[in-house]
Amino acid sequence: MYRAPVDEIAFTLKHVCGLSDLQKTERHSELGDDLVDAIINEAGRFAAEEIAPLNSVADQHGTPLENREVTTPPGWRDLYHGWIEGGWNGLSASEEAGGQGLPQMMSAAALEMWNSGSMAFAIGPTLTMGAVEALEKHATDDLKTTYLEKLVSGEWMGTMNLTEPQAGSDLNALKARAERNDDGTYRVFGQKIFITYGEHDLTDNIIHLVLARLPDAPAGTRGISLFLVPKFFVNEDGSLGDRNDVHCAGVEHKLGIHGSPTCTMVFGDEGGAKGWLIGEENRGLACMFTMMNNARLAVGIQGLGVAERAFQHALSYAIDRKQGKAPGDKEYGMSPIARHPDIKRTLLAMKARTQVARAICYSCAHAIDMAHVAEDAEAQKHWSERASLLTPIAKALSTDFGVEVASLGIQIHGGMGFIEETGAAQHLRDARIAPIYEGTNGIQSIDLVMRKLPLSGGEHIKGFIAELQAIADEAAATNQPDFGALADRLTASIADLQEATDYMLTAQADGRVADALSGATPYLRIAGLALGGALLTKGALRSAEEPAAKQSERTLLARNFCETTLGETAGLKSDVLLSAEAIQAFDAEALAS
Repeated sequence: MYRAPVDEIAFTLKHVCGLSDLQKTERHSELGDDLVDAIINEAGRFAAEEIAPLNSVADQHGTPLENREVTTPPGWRDLYHGWIEGGWNGLSASEEAGGQGLPQMMSAAALEMWNSGSMAFAIGPTLTMGAVEALEKHATDDLKTTYLEKLVSGEWMGTMNLTEPQAGSDLNALKARAERNDDGTYRVFGQKIFITYGEHDLTDNIIHLVLARLPDAPAGTRGISLFLVPKFFVNEDGSLGDRNDVHCAGVEHKLGIHGSPTCTMVFGDEGGAKGWLIGEENRGLACMFTMMNNARLAVGIQGLGVAERAFQHALSYAIDRKQGKAPGDKEYGMSPIARHPDIKRTLLAMKARTQVARAICYSCAHAIDMAHVAEDAEAQKHWSERASLLTPIAKALSTDFGVEVASLGIQIHGGMGFIEETGAAQHLRDARIAPIYEGTNGIQSIDLVMRKLPLSGGEHIKGFIAELQAIADEAAATNQPDFGALADRLTASIADLQEATDYMLTAQADGRVADALSGATPYLRIAGLALGGALLTKGALRSAEEPAAKQSERTLLARNFCETTLGETAGLKSDVLLSAEAIQAFDAEALAS
């Protein structure tokens, strides 16, 4: 059973991540707390009552392909249509395009609950939302008129076609090609792999966004264009016409997210798939990045959603399962394993990691929203840079935590966790893809170190670290005995982050790119852990109006995370500072000779 943590979500939005900042703006002045609570509660109800019960059904059924047609799991078509009838697909889309115009923070909160219900279900609409944003920002008015409203409503779904067999993360290697037609359209040829919801039976039309090269395009990523290629053409009256020259040639058999069809798509087997240019020729990557950045935060939220589901699953089992006698337990018979210290430790670690992922993802969404509503250039620049800084952290740390929490959930179940019937294994299988797709977490670390740290000449990361230290200073000034060594440990981790940051910026300034890249992954984790500790601490500091039991829980969670998990940052800092020489001297190919 899954129960949406609506109170936790609402508290994090309002008191930790800055929703009130948006509520004070003209654009979102009508978004009162009552409306926020109503949206969260209804999204949670739908996730718990409609989506979650079909999660294991989808895992077992998969998405069989026959005669180029994919069948989604039993109940999913009705589920999807109930979802779009609720207006969820257009939650954050502009009102001009038929959406509700709500902040990304609200979309992030709802997306968490839908992913807890079923990650395999939620990923499909997530890509449609990304396609909507790409079209809103880059498409012609004619394309918007034809496609946008039905994508916003969810009547049609969208896909993102980047990857090819020879081109994974390196888009320089793309071979898909496009040719100009005399009428201003294009013919697209090529094969794309790992295309999420590339073919399915949930909607009557599927709108593919496809990267391809024109014959006279410059080499590398500067020569990539983006095309809209519909499964079915659209007649002038809005009805569907003939089938386009695009089809699904295969569906992958995956470790997890079995309910999500992962397709090999073939364009142009019969003369060329007809497509329309989005944006400008040879500028497709810039257009696609609009969709990719949206997707990277969404994937971070996938890690969060699975972590919450795995934690609830493990907690319920630990309360029901009885083994041995816990220290101090005076009740007759065996104790629930939830009373044993080691299980408590594990559950506490799962809960803290889940809440850290939540706070970081919502903070990233907050920065995106603030960039949209900023009234002057300086504020817009600040919030855009903050969103850029937080996106790789939100994507990477949250998905790593999703895997860690799901794995700990199996451990809580013991041997039964290794048995599929308990459902604990599905969470780990589903979570494992999230650190890989939409840019591996290693790529997120490179992005953070090489592109985000240098923003504003390194001044933005300095300001960010100062904000974290201000939270630690506030905690120290309270002198609350319940905080224990929280403030000291948080301050120490922030110092580790500062030293690692100085090293990274100096290495780049000196041209020691390989040194910076060698420490990129541990650097991102330091940044994420320090940020997570600060946000948990902020939650404890802002819980004064909550019931005493809830205040105690927040303080306990923050204290435990800071006194235990934040100890990792010292070792991670050593990794950043000292590992480069050994890494660069290592010859992996020699091991195979």
